[in-house]
Amino acid sequence: MPTTLIERTVFVVSDSTGITAETFSNSVLSQFEQVKFEAIRIPFIDSPEKAANAARRINRCAEEQNEPPLVFSTLVDPQVAQTIRDANCTFLDLFGTFVQHIETALGMKSSHSVGRSHMGGLSKQYANRIEAINFSLAHDDGQFIHGLEQADVILVGVSRCGKTPTSLYLAMQYAVKAANFPLIPEDFDRGSLPATLAPYRNKLFGLSIQPARLAEVRNERRPNSQYSSLKQCRHEVAEAERLMRMENIPWLSTTTKSIEEISTKVLDEVGLDRRIY
Repeated sequence: MPTTLIERTVFVVSDSTGITAETFSNSVLSQFEQVKFEAIRIPFIDSPEKAANAARRINRCAEEQNEPPLVFSTLVDPQVAQTIRDANCTFLDLFGTFVQHIETALGMKSSHSVGRSHMGGLSKQYANRIEAINFSLAHDDGQFIHGLEQADVILVGVSRCGKTPTSLYLAMQYAVKAANFPLIPEDFDRGSLPATLAPYRNKLFGLSIQPARLAEVRNERRPNSQYSSLKQCRHEVAEAERLMRMENIPWLSTTTKSIEEISTKVLDEVGLDRRIY
């Protein structure tokens, strides 16, 4: 018999966007496969009044469900954090857990500044991210070949294997200028990479995918077409992998990997520094 999932509510409370806490909570909670978590993000809790409202919401949830919800917090202000801690919940203080130990190790107090991890709006790092995003959008799917010498990495592979989302993730998370270029039947017939890519061989990284999964993805875009047929997908994947092996291009299959895993592998294989913002 199938196992009945336990359902629990999780609050992600932050004085800023809550993205940091949400990402951490997703990683931790994924270890509990027998539980179905409903996540509720409460961002921008940066005053006692907002904290009190959030605490009432948490208490109401605990009363309705007859059990305290989990609360992941990246609240910096001690008074605001204490208000949430006093609510009927299991309070998980992500910043406090680590900051206290680091203060001891460094022999100094932290600044306790709200939103420090997202204060890059006018910084050089932020500008680099925006520039990388614009670059990746302009060089998506081989539509603009000028400026490829500026690329940090050029992803190659068949249509719909995950090149575009990986390129944008690399740009947004790491300020990596990632272009992507499709491998098409004409390349397979010729038995070589497009001439446009020849000068940038050391920047190439290949993505592949299982044919059955590729057919599913393509059918969502162009159902019942030759482009999405399993036969065509098998042919293109086999030829693309053959070409990447022949050209000695490092590559991986995206079929069972998350975009985070794919991006990490690309960064490692191409030798790029990991620039997290």
